[in-house]
Amino acid sequence: MTDYYEILGVSKDASKDEIKSAFRKKARELHPDVNKAPDAEEKFKELGKAYETLSDDNKRETYDRYGEEGLKNAGFDTGGPFASGFGDLNDIFESFFGGFGFGFGGRQDPNAPQRGDDLRYDVEISFEEAAFGISKEIKFAHSEVCKDCHGTGAQDGTSKVTCPQCHGSGQVQRVTRTPLGNFSQISTCPNCHGSGQVIEKPCKTCGGQGTVEVERKIEVKIPAGVDNLSKMRISGEGDAGINGGPSGDLFVVIHVKPSKYFKRDGINVFTELEISPAQAVMGDVVEIKTLDGEKEVSIPAGIQFGNTIKIKGAGVPVISRPSQRGDHIVVIKVKIPTKLNEEEKNLYNRLYELQTGKSASEKSIMSKVKGVFR
Repeated sequence: MTDYYEILGVSKDASKDEIKSAFRKKARELHPDVNKAPDAEEKFKELGKAYETLSDDNKRETYDRYGEEGLKNAGFDTGGPFASGFGDLNDIFESFFGGFGFGFGGRQDPNAPQRGDDLRYDVEISFEEAAFGISKEIKFAHSEVCKDCHGTGAQDGTSKVTCPQCHGSGQVQRVTRTPLGNFSQISTCPNCHGSGQVIEKPCKTCGGQGTVEVERKIEVKIPAGVDNLSKMRISGEGDAGINGGPSGDLFVVIHVKPSKYFKRDGINVFTELEISPAQAVMGDVVEIKTLDGEKEVSIPAGIQFGNTIKIKGAGVPVISRPSQRGDHIVVIKVKIPTKLNEEEKNLYNRLYELQTGKSASEKSIMSKVKGVFR
């Protein structure tokens, strides 16, 4: 089984900074432009998967509990940032190494296929919906390839033409004369923005962009057992790519509304149950609310304040194994009455006499004496 901690060379309690530092170091060693070993590219992809998982709190928690299989069952993408190739390396190395590109530092081809942007959608669900899963229809806007121009940006029946300013090179050269000689400066063509081509007749539908924004509705299946701020990746539902590049992904971030009754800790749920002193002494059978509805629980005689009663298998399902569930823990709170009717007072007085060997009247006299001395 793949061990992401071992791939990065860090311990299981490593901090985010330690994980990031380890990734930087390993990435320099394993990058295919530097390391010419036959398996360098595969190791580099594994490194990306390990970093992407352990640098995300929700993914890391799921991985620590259930492994890579648990990530898949929770709806997380496990392909890693380089699964579809090395198209995103410029951005990755720009952020990590300040633009030191390992051979990627040259001018990017503006006509090359470019992946579309990822999108985020936040959805709110109830505590019970998070426990048992739910299908939600979500509505969002994303860009799609223009159907009229098929992404070219040019009117139907026309095509792009060679840029007259740079003659198709995508670059312009400017020569500056100085006392030290002539200096030549090459920059991106401002007319075609480096593509070497321009559109003479833009598509009327997309205005020459090649993409149009449309509203999209999809059904999202949220698995049982998700927790607050869990993320789901839906491949290909982000913005459309450029020049035939793949679409980005849609990330659905789940917000679980807190329950007034249940508290969650991992796959276990906790509730409090208030009982009377008589119930605590004698025991009882009461009905309580569980995730599965009303259920009877037996209170053993002599139970103490803070003791717990466990209802096995009535907690939250395990994401990777929905048939298995945590437990429902009932925390006992013994409520002392503050208002008694006459019959209850008599009963408590009798109980006081039995347990202390003193009469209720003696208790009353002693309390008055103590009050005088205070």
